Order: sequence, then C-alpha cells, then structure tokens
Amino acid sequence: MRLHTLIPTIPADLVSALESCGIKTDTDLLFFDGSNIELFAKLPRGLVTCGELEKYVALVAEHASPPGIRGDEELEAVLRKQRENALELSSGVGELDELVGGFGGGRVFEISGEKESGKTALALQVSLRLLIAHPDTSVLWMDTCGDFSVDRTARVANELGAEDVSAVLERLQVALVLNIEDAHGLVADLRERADGGSSAGGPRVRCVVIDSITPLLAPSLSNISAQGHATMTTFMQDLRDFARTHYLTFLVVNDTSAVVQQNSNAAFTSAARKPALGPSFTFLTDCTLWLSKHGEVEGESASMHDAEVLRSRMTRSETRCTFKIRGGVLYSAIS
Repeated sequence: MRLHTLIPTIPADLVSALESCGIKTDTDLLFFDGSNIELFAKLPRGLVTCGELEKYVALVAEHASPPGIRGDEELEAVLRKQRENALELSSGVGELDELVGGFGGGRVFEISGEKESGKTALALQVSLRLLIAHPDTSVLWMDTCGDFSVDRTARVANELGAEDVSAVLERLQVALVLNIEDAHGLVADLRERADGGSSAGGPRVRCVVIDSITPLLAPSLSNISAQGHATMTTFMQDLRDFARTHYLTFLVVNDTSAVVQQNSNAAFTSAARKPALGPSFTFLTDCTLWLSKHGEVEGESASMHDAEVLRSRMTRSETRCTFKIRGGVLYSAIS
C-alpha cells in the first residue's frame, strides 16, 4: 500500500518527506532498516516530533493489518450457520442411520459393494426421503451409466409415502455425466450458485448422488502416471470442501475390484472383492460404507443385506448392521 493513499490520516507533507527518503509504501516504512529515531533524523527539522512520528508509524501498521477475529465470535458464527443449515437426512432404517450417524451434516459418503448389494437403492431412498420430507429441497443425481430408472424411482417414492409423486420427481434433477470434466462442470456450477446465495428461485440442492463414480475416475488411473490420481484427489477434495461449506450431502457410489491377496493382515483377507479406485480413495471421503447381499428372506419377496463401516471420521469403524430390501425399499431386518 502506497503511503499517499493514507492522506489525510498521515499528513501530506510527512508523506512527501518520507518519499524523498525512498520510503514510498507501508512496507518501506514498517520494515525500515533502522530505528524510529534514525528515521526521525532523516526528516526535515520541525516537521514532526519523534512522538508524532511513532504515532503515524503505528497508524500505518494498523491500516496495513487485517482486522482481528475473536475465537469465540468465530465459533459462534460457525455454530449459527450449522443451526441455520441443519437438515436431517436418513435412510429410514434406524440401525443403518445409527451406524453412520445419519446421512446429513455436510459429509461425503462412499457407498460400495458388489452388484445387487443395495448401493443405488440406499442412495435413492435417502434422496427420496429428503424430497418427501422437505418440499423446499432438491437432489442432483449424476447418472454415469445411463441406467437411471424413472419407473423404479416413482414406485419407491410411492412406497415411501409420497402424496404427490410427480411433485417429488420434479425436484430430482438427473444429469447424464459421461466424463470427469462434465462432473467438474456440474459441481462448479452448483458451487457458484451456492456461494452466491441463490437457487435461481427454486428449491435448494441439499444432496448430490454420483452413481457411480468409478467410470469417471478409473480410466485415468495408472501405475505409470500420477495424473489420474491427482485428478481423483482434486475432485474429491472439492466435494468435501463444498459439503462442509454449504452443508450438502454427497452420496458417491463406488464399484468393486478384485482382491489380489498379498498381505495376510489386510482388511479383505476373506473377500473376493473390495472398493474400486485404490486404497487411497477411502481417505478422500468422510465415511466408507460396504454393502453386501447374503440371501433371500424365506417366505417373502425380500433379500437380506449387511452394511459395514470400513472407515469413518464421525463414527466407529468396523461396525455393521443388517437390513432387508423388499420391492426396492430398505427396511429394518426385524420389521
């Protein structure tokens, strides 16, 4: 900051005298190579007193410094924002919600598991329950495989008790996303609108589903180049920052890859599959949930499933529960 911008806080004749001594900016003055007495000796006699010079130097330092922030005020602002944006998201299965501490709170969830394990069913149920309970919200669903089913979604919404299924589906925004650049663009556009405090006059997006993220990131991952890993890391860090800043929930469905057993102490010693995208991906989310199907329910058209928390920043890891799926809807195992 040039000193002449501080006139009249600093007298114009003092600024001119300082500039004639080669001191033209706040940095030159505050980091002058010498004491205030030595600087005073360089100024014309009678221009200011030594005490006045010290006062003006202090004023320059005050203008050059950022305003102080009290820790208690900053904490209160954060807590107030949390209260204003608090929104409970749940699957409707008490055991499953307790396992992960609910699906709200501005977090990124990785949902992984083999085919027919219930990954999409869980993401769909959390999304629809949000839309049914809160008419002022919307959900962005990124379909990366082109297999999103409107009929299935309408059927599940009806099973969950939606009074007006059409009104619910109107707030479920489905986008076909075939590459990571398109995903980046959608998230950036959503972030820009959220930062501006505008939802274009419509419901506010409170949940984003990526089903699945594997086709977007897996093609660029390679053992001979770090570019794919850097792309994955940057994208996931952007999601986590966005989730924390605006209290969004991201449900990221991840496919599986085969286990190549090299370590007898590994987490998947008895499994044939594990979450795709490598071991570092799980550390880019707030919670990794592994789903598996382990049989049909005798006497009814339902299947039994397990949910296991592989890693979580908020709740205990290596915990599990059981639930069942009937007609595409998740229920408690004891219901």
